[in-house]
Amino acid sequence: MSRINVNVDGIGRSDEVEPRLLLVHYLREKLGLVGTPIGCDTSNCGACTVLLDGRSVKSCSVLAVQADGATITTIQGLANGSWHPVQTAFKECHGLQCGYCTPGMVLSAVDLLAENPDPSDSEIREGLEGNICRCTGYQNIVKSVRHAADLIQEAGK
Repeated sequence: MSRINVNVDGIGRSDEVEPRLLLVHYLREKLGLVGTPIGCDTSNCGACTVLLDGRSVKSCSVLAVQADGATITTIQGLANGSWHPVQTAFKECHGLQCGYCTPGMVLSAVDLLAENPDPSDSEIREGLEGNICRCTGYQNIVKSVRHAADLIQEAGK
């Protein structure tokens, strides 16, 4: 067993974990944060994406011990009293259907917009490339990210 110290959604945690435990399983099974879905266990779909020190990572490809000392944000911790602008935009622009990919899409979009506050449609598509949606055809997802960029820029004024 290995001890890890992490900050998850604003809460400091110290836990003993098996060295081979994946971060997605730590979040879901140890912490009960089931908003992070397990999609494929192969890092292909992106459904399990979380922010690790502000950068999007597929939590099925990161060991919990690798996150020691890190700050982790899940979809459940993204809203801080009110929805994050990306969450609002996904709702307003119908960027989801079944919702399975949505946590990963939203967190990937948060990282994308932190790096590029005014992306073009092709930059949005490239930024979300590692996330698979089987329902929407991506049109409303791109529209949602574009709208989120506008909301973030408006909030900053």
